[in-house]
Amino acid sequence: MNDYQFIDGTRLSSVIEAFIFTSPEPIGATKICDLISQGDEQLQLEADAIPPFVEKLNQRYEENGLAFGITKVAGGYTFATRDRFESWLSIFQHEDAYRKLSQSAIETLAIVAYKQPITKPEVDDIRGVDSGYMLRQLLEKVLIEVSGRLDAPGRPLLYETNTHFLKHFGINSIEELPKPREIEEILKDDDMAEHRQFLFDRQLELEDMEAMDEENDVSLLDAVEQLEDEGLTEDAKNINPDRILGHDDNEEE
Repeated sequence: MNDYQFIDGTRLSSVIEAFIFTSPEPIGATKICDLISQGDEQLQLEADAIPPFVEKLNQRYEENGLAFGITKVAGGYTFATRDRFESWLSIFQHEDAYRKLSQSAIETLAIVAYKQPITKPEVDDIRGVDSGYMLRQLLEKVLIEVSGRLDAPGRPLLYETNTHFLKHFGINSIEELPKPREIEEILKDDDMAEHRQFLFDRQLELEDMEAMDEENDVSLLDAVEQLEDEGLTEDAKNINPDRILGHDDNEEE
């Protein structure tokens, strides 16, 4: 079938492309035909007319060296990157994965960073809990690596950070990490103490509001607005309620 041109100059192939691009789920040929007929009653298509258009669109993408194409999955059409880019995408997905660290993972990573090379029993002793799972998570995220074995009974593995760790935290070497005494000074700073107290007070207030939300069907947004109406400072208004309550989307379960 020729690439039909609508009265506004739009090509049929472009309309089909737009439907596939916009649909959040794979869209079937029959659905595409139904949508087209709703837009132009004079153009009645059968489902078997769609595949040739999809083939022509894919040919156009290929000729222009584009990284994506239209594929058929779950009985419908959807856009997807081409198979030859899988190795590159795995790098991107891996980079994204190790950006997300739970509080426990950060705690374990900090111990490794400051005490490296360090064994699992030593990490367990510092944290007071078994750290095997956290160490495996950090290995999978390529933030730490095995650097050898300790010359001791059982020859436990030694863990240390790597170049991915440096890249993740934007530093050039371990020496750029803040010294423990510097961290203590920051925590002892009067402004920091005041800020911590401020956050603690706001957390209690918002937790109370959240409880009221459950009882009275009041949204958390309404609760925050109520707090603002009661005269919170501008600093308080800029605080993300989800982060105060501990609901960090970037944290792992």
